[in-house]
Formats: sequence, C-alpha cells, structure tokens
Amino acid sequence: MIVVRSRWLKNKTLTLIFVWSSSHRSIRSVRNQKLHTHNGATSTIYFGRALQTYQSTGSSEFLRHEPCPTCGSSDGLAIYTDGHTYCFVCHEWSPGTNAVVHNHIMTTTYKGQAQRLVKRNISEKTCERFKIYRDGDLLRFHYHNIDGKVIGAKIRTANKIFSYEGDTEGTFFGQHLWKGSGKRIIITEGELDAASYAEFNPTWDVVSLPTGAAGAKKAVQKNYQFLQGYEEIVLWFDNDEPGQEAAKAAAGVLPPGKVSIARLAAYKDLSDALQANDRQAVDDAFFKRSEYRPDGIIDGKSLLTEITTPNPPNDHDYPFQGLQDILHGIRYGELVTITAGSGIGKSSFCRELAASLLQTGERVGYLALEESNRRTALGLMSSAVGKPLHLGEHSHAELTEAFDATMASWDLFLFDGFGSYDPDVIYNRIEYLASGLDCKIIFLDHLSILLSGLDGDERRMIDTTMTRLRSLVERTGIALFLVSHLRRTTGDKNHEEGARVTLGQLRGSAAIAQLSDSVIGLERDQQSDKIGGATTVRVLKNRYSGETGVACTLTYDLETCRFDETEPEKEFDPSTDF
Repeated sequence: MIVVRSRWLKNKTLTLIFVWSSSHRSIRSVRNQKLHTHNGATSTIYFGRALQTYQSTGSSEFLRHEPCPTCGSSDGLAIYTDGHTYCFVCHEWSPGTNAVVHNHIMTTTYKGQAQRLVKRNISEKTCERFKIYRDGDLLRFHYHNIDGKVIGAKIRTANKIFSYEGDTEGTFFGQHLWKGSGKRIIITEGELDAASYAEFNPTWDVVSLPTGAAGAKKAVQKNYQFLQGYEEIVLWFDNDEPGQEAAKAAAGVLPPGKVSIARLAAYKDLSDALQANDRQAVDDAFFKRSEYRPDGIIDGKSLLTEITTPNPPNDHDYPFQGLQDILHGIRYGELVTITAGSGIGKSSFCRELAASLLQTGERVGYLALEESNRRTALGLMSSAVGKPLHLGEHSHAELTEAFDATMASWDLFLFDGFGSYDPDVIYNRIEYLASGLDCKIIFLDHLSILLSGLDGDERRMIDTTMTRLRSLVERTGIALFLVSHLRRTTGDKNHEEGARVTLGQLRGSAAIAQLSDSVIGLERDQQSDKIGGATTVRVLKNRYSGETGVACTLTYDLETCRFDETEPEKEFDPSTDF
C-alpha cells in the first residue's frame, strides 16, 4: 500500500510517502503499484518498500515523444537528454547514461562522524565544520537549509559511486556556514574541493555545487539571490574542458563585473593541489584569476552567415492583428511601454497579452504593484478561459477546473509584494525573474506607483528608473512591458473622455519615450453609453520599423473578459481629405 501526503512549506511542497506491505514481495510482484512523478531532470519511482529517484547528474531536458515499445502507445514515451525514458501511459522507465540513484529518505540527523581524511589531507576539524562524515565505507556530505538544519546528504563510495538522500538540489554545499554577504565567495565544483580550499584559507566563504559541473548553471540560478550579496564571486571549477565550460555557463547568468574564474595550472582540482600540499599553486591561481568578460568585440567579416540567414521578425505574435501588422510582433530585448488615462484598461490589456503568451508555453514574470496576486491570477485565468472568474460567486469545483486548465501548467511567476514599492527591490526581483528563473517576458504594472514612496524630483527619478530598466533589458535580453500613466491634458477634453494620446503626454519625463522601443497608447471615452466602449489602440513609437498610427479598435467583452478586435475607422487627414 502506498500513501502520499503533501504539505506546502515556504515555496516548496514537502511530500511524505509512507510505504508498507504485508509481505516481502519482489519488485516484480508490486510493479502494478508503481507511482511515477516527473519534473524534467528527475524521475521518481515508488514501489513496495523501495523509494528511489533516478536523477541526471546534470540538467535533463525533454527531447521528443516516441512510440512505447512496452505498451504500444503511439507517442507516450518521453525521451530526455541524459538518455532516460519514461512512458506516461504504462509508466515504464529506463535509466539514462548519467543516472544516479536518489533515495528520498528525509535526512534530519547526521549519520557517521567526522574523521581526518588522510589521503585527501583534510583535517577532522574541517570535516566537522562542513559536516563531512565517514559512515562505515561511505562518505556523507550533509546538506543544510538556510536555517542550518540538515535536509539531505550526498553519499560517495570509495569507487566514486554517488547517491543522494533527501533534498540536495536547492542549495550549495556549505552554504549554511555563511551569511550570504561579504567581499568574496568561492564556488568549487565538488564538496571535497570546497573543504580543500578551506584547509588552505579558512577565512573566505566557500561552497560547492550540489551536482558538479553539469548542473553548475542551474545551481547558480537557484541560488542567485544568495550570491547577490557578495562583491565578488569566484568560480573555481576543475581544470578540464567540462569544468571550464561550466564556469563560463555559470558566469553568464551572474551580474557582470562581479564574477572571476580561477584555474589551477598544474592540477585537476583543489583536492589534488591539497594532496600535493602545493599552497603556492593555489595562491598563484587565486591571484591570477581572471574577471569574466563576455565576448563583445567581433570582426564584421565574420558575420556573413549570421547576416545572410533569414530570421523570423519576432519571437511572439501580438494577439491583435492590427497591432501585429504595425509592430511586427514581440521581440526579446525590447522595452514596450503601454500608456493610457486612468481606468481605460491598461491592466486588462496587459493581462490579455500575458495570458496569450502563457498559453504558448512562454515563461512570464508579472509584477502588479497595485493589486493582489489573487486578483492578477484571476484576471489572467479569466482571459484564458473566457469567464469572469473575478466577478460574482464561483464554486470551488469551477475555480479548480479553471486553475487546472491554466495556472497549473503555466510557467508564471508573480511578485508577492503588494504595497512594497522600493525601486531597488523591484529591480532585484526583475533581474531574478530574468536570470534566476529564465523568464523571457516580464510585465511591470506600473511605473508611477514604483516611485510613489520616494521623495525628490519626479522627472529625475523617472530618468534614473528608465535608465536602470533599459539597462536591465539589455543585460538580460528580456522583453519588458511597462505600464505608464499620462499627465492631464491641457485642452477641454481629457483622456477619460477619449482624448488622443501623444508621446509628449507621458507623465514625468521624456526618458520614457526615449528609452522605449515601442509605445502603445489606449484611448477610450469612459462616458460613452456603449457597453464595453471602443478602445482605440494607437502606436506612438516603433523603433523596429518606424510605422505608427492607429493599429486597431478593441471592445472589451464583460462575459468573456477578452478584447474583440475590429477594423479602426480611418482618421481624418486635413492635408488630403476635403
């Protein structure tokens, strides 16, 4: 019998599996009781008394579906990059070439004891400090959470066979020893390397990757916020091709100017240098470490292939054809500002854009600073399913069905900070969404409230904010949709009455228009007696092609929570019309 219970604890699900059987049946005899969970790099199989995960030593990603040779399903068999397979029809699993066994036994206590590692030249004191314990013929590297509690262990045999207990993926080894800030931190490829460096220099913060070079980039991404507190991050991986390639990959997702790479000239790794007691080699490698600088200067002659290979004009289409025709799609690396008067529908417009992107499988970050995450989520779900879930009474079953059809499968990440508008916090979270969570499209709603808690000249603050946002877009390569307000008109007709939007009406600073790649204005007469009202979508700036003007007319359907597009009326041109 198998019982699975889950509890939500601080951004992660803790799953407790209780497995028992009335007899010592073989794996074969309980095969039909198998339960499988899969999330990319990890396949978990529960059977009889055994509970094991077969996990890629690096990042395992889905490749394709194929027919299953076991059950005959035409496309049920999933193939992954490390070679392992899993059939979602018959639940047949086969290991990959880089699979290791991960026993999901929750490790809450230390096993074994600290002993001097004579061969490695690592003292008992260092082993005790890092909680490297010998347990019979095994060497156990205990992993901890930020509170210093044991959450798992990596186990090594004498012939270098590795297995895992508990949860070791979400943290660096040795991370609990440090406060997450300071002048410098060293990241090594393996646990013994971290301990070896501590023998040479116990004063500097040092941690190691949980899954070696193959998982370096993902480990750095998961611990991005922890690393941001250091002035310098030194990547000290093995002196071989996989180690150096991993260092470059990891450095690429860290803040520029803060990363350096150290490399031993005469040894494979720090452990080998310690065994040779060659402190000079370690010191030389440290002082000769090189600041990581991404390639930036190239010879124009080398661009022939890149220039002559046709590229699609965009990364995503806009959901409205008129807007697509003028802007030619959504492109990564661009900043798009959406503006309108108060209550015109900027947030609804953004939610429909986001929902359409999420339905394509895109990873989206969403920072709505004026509403709760519940309101944002219901708005996105409403647009996706075509029901006003945010209005009236809806049953638990109806909301659950809508959630399962949308949020449950979306790669959506929200900012849980309603009422917190510190710009530095927002910049940090956007960068984390981009670099740490691989969100390629991010919505920030809106600019004015981001600055509402600050004192000083509004124009200067907006200049600074737009410059930082533009820099962030350039550095991370994301597409950023920014909502901005308008200043009041000087004429008799205001924006809430359908006044035409111009670039000069952007509130606060010309920097908004200057640093945006595109600016989209929404115009609607709130006083109109027509239900839903007609919203004119006007492109005010288009750096990509230069085309501007009215793109389309949208009517908001209260029943479907979506915009219906119609052809815009041709505007009167006094130079040609009589």
